[in-house]
Amino acid sequence: MHHKVTIEPFRIKVVEQIRLTTEEERNDFLKAAYYNPFLLNSDQVIIDLLTDSGTSAMSAEQWAGIMRGDESYAGARSWRRMEAEIQDLTGCPYILPTHQGRAAEHLLYNHLGGPGKVFISNTHFDTTRANIEFSKATAIDCPIEESRHPGLLHPFKGNLDTQKLVERIEHYGPENIGAVILTVTNNSGGGQPVSMQNARDLAAICRKYGILFLLDACRIAENAYFIHRREEGYAHKSYRAIAQEMFALADGAIMSAKKDGLVNMGGFLALRDLDLALKCRTVLIITEGYATYGGLSGRDMEAIAIGLREIFEPDYLHYRIKSTAYLGDKLHDMGVPIIRPVGGHAIYVDAKAFYPHIPPEQFPGQALVCELYLKSGIRSCEIGSVMFGKYDEDGKLIPAPMELVRLAIPRRVYTQSHMDYVAETFAELLRERRQASGYRITEEPPFLRHFTARFERLPAREEATRPA
Repeated sequence: MHHKVTIEPFRIKVVEQIRLTTEEERNDFLKAAYYNPFLLNSDQVIIDLLTDSGTSAMSAEQWAGIMRGDESYAGARSWRRMEAEIQDLTGCPYILPTHQGRAAEHLLYNHLGGPGKVFISNTHFDTTRANIEFSKATAIDCPIEESRHPGLLHPFKGNLDTQKLVERIEHYGPENIGAVILTVTNNSGGGQPVSMQNARDLAAICRKYGILFLLDACRIAENAYFIHRREEGYAHKSYRAIAQEMFALADGAIMSAKKDGLVNMGGFLALRDLDLALKCRTVLIITEGYATYGGLSGRDMEAIAIGLREIFEPDYLHYRIKSTAYLGDKLHDMGVPIIRPVGGHAIYVDAKAFYPHIPPEQFPGQALVCELYLKSGIRSCEIGSVMFGKYDEDGKLIPAPMELVRLAIPRRVYTQSHMDYVAETFAELLRERRQASGYRITEEPPFLRHFTARFERLPAREEATRPA
């Protein structure tokens, strides 16, 4: 019998209490957080869709693995198990454990970067861009044109534009390209998948020019699901085999295991080149920890080794993608403008279209994340001109290409009724959307400002400039 309802392929063994706040309380909480949901306390949030990173519910097997964790300083059994699992998955011989993905980015891009170096990606994630730019290098995004049109349907909207890549390589010179980075799935580009053919084409271009080709692989299992379903020749390949094929095309990979590793902390850098691995390992030992734990406890490494197996289970991946699409389809059907087709880990709402009366200079995405929280206690993340906007020489905002709000769904955490609650909230916001106003930044750091920036609500349109 074919069932229309996609059920969770697990049973709930432990529950965590949610405090149901009132709208009056949330007004006070958000004001105290300077209208930045990152600055809210977790017990002030009813449904937390800020990120899917490190927010997964671990399985009984993972918790059992935690009890087996070997906490020896060097050469622990848990390290050997995690190392073997990652080597089998990536095909890379040299594995450097880190406490999360951005630590691996720091190790690699500080070494490969520097003034005059250029990194090219389908879309750099925020921490990737920050680590590259912190080294004084330049990060350039080259997504395909279809990715810039939220409502346009395309099976692999996360692809990197190969023609633009060649043009950039020729313009800057191959010797100045630090690496080509393929983010799978393309998180900041709407959580959209990348095709195997695109990865194959990029690998060939990088080989031709002698450029390092890297994967940002934190959601590679979800990407493998889309390749299995959408790309010719992969319908009979397992999800894990598809991921292994993509890893085999690259010179190395960075992975935050906090996503498709199904853990709350951990990551790694996987490399094929011994000399590069040794250089990064030296900094690893100075900054993270010894080479066989790198900022992770043995129990973390056990959980990662198990999670990297569980993530490729067909029943889990089917549930994961279908349950995300469930919310996306409901929002689309009620008229909420979202990036389509729906990706694997999140719904991306087009805030520019949702609030057409709020100009980019007044951050429509920030307006939407604030309204979502005030209305129903839902925390989400702006991916627009707060996260990626820059200033010109006169301090005037240069907006990001798109103004998005990401509803990132933690793995194995929320049920269908939670998603129905989110959909009901959007129905209310749609009815009241003309009443929403923009925001102004009052305080911000030089890098990754969205994490700690402070805002104030604007009563009417004002020109956004760099805060004093």
